[in-house]
Amino acid sequence: MGPYVARRLLQMVPVFFGATLLIFLMVNVMGDPVAGLCGERACDSATAAQLTREFGLDQPLWRQYAVYLGNVFAGDFGTAFNGQPVTALMAAAFPVTVRLTLVAVVFEVVVGVGLGVVTGLRRGRPVDTAVLLGTLVVVSVPTFVTGLLLQLLLGVQWGWIRPSAPPEASFDELIVPGLVLASVSLAYVTRLTRTSLAENLRADYVRTAVAKGLPRRRVIVRHLLRNSLIPVVTFVGTDVGALMGGAVVTERIFNVHGVGYQLYQGILRQNTQTVVGFVTVLVLVFLVANLLVDLLYAVLDPRIRYA
Repeated sequence: MGPYVARRLLQMVPVFFGATLLIFLMVNVMGDPVAGLCGERACDSATAAQLTREFGLDQPLWRQYAVYLGNVFAGDFGTAFNGQPVTALMAAAFPVTVRLTLVAVVFEVVVGVGLGVVTGLRRGRPVDTAVLLGTLVVVSVPTFVTGLLLQLLLGVQWGWIRPSAPPEASFDELIVPGLVLASVSLAYVTRLTRTSLAENLRADYVRTAVAKGLPRRRVIVRHLLRNSLIPVVTFVGTDVGALMGGAVVTERIFNVHGVGYQLYQGILRQNTQTVVGFVTVLVLVFLVANLLVDLLYAVLDPRIRYA
């Protein structure tokens, strides 16, 4: 296991550099940060030149990227155009989004896997048909429609929740936003679990376990479910980073000041330091999540061994 982890960590190095370089080039080439600082009115030439020098935008792109990486390894992600350190924005945004992502992942795992097991064991029955139709509707409806509908019904009409979450939202205040964020992924997890479970039901090892007279619950939990969860773990593991980076719509609807909110503000104002800094951390989240998924394979399937 040790050599495999070391190889995976080495493989993460070029991926990290490549992803951050791509994001850095896209953000700096496709926009004009100085114009974003000045707002609707164009800056005069003297002010534009001063801002360009102050933020190092007059340097070649390769030098800007090298300076940025050096600062990142030193724990400095730069300063936003409003004078606030990007690390301060991260300290305020990431805890909120981590809580929101945890709520969404719990919905994915508990509800998605639960429905997938029920439908997989009762394939072709009315409950299977109903869940399939429900997941199809969830996948077909855009997230912002689902979020606005739940906000209108639960928050405005019935008063069960606050229509918008406070900036420092707690877990209980993020239940509905987390459900909205996880809605599409939850539907995919349900369908993926159902399909994997139905396929493994016809496997030889399941028939052998039944022929030995093992209890039905043990056959399902110890044999069938563990092997069926391998593709689900792959999806959920890679979905963690997607949920954190793709929470822009959900956080905007419920006024959650997390990573999605800060990315939206950074893109809107062409704040390159904020956008590149947040995306850099999200790249690390993706890489670590993928590594953990690979390691979980060996836990779920004893046949998988890493040399």
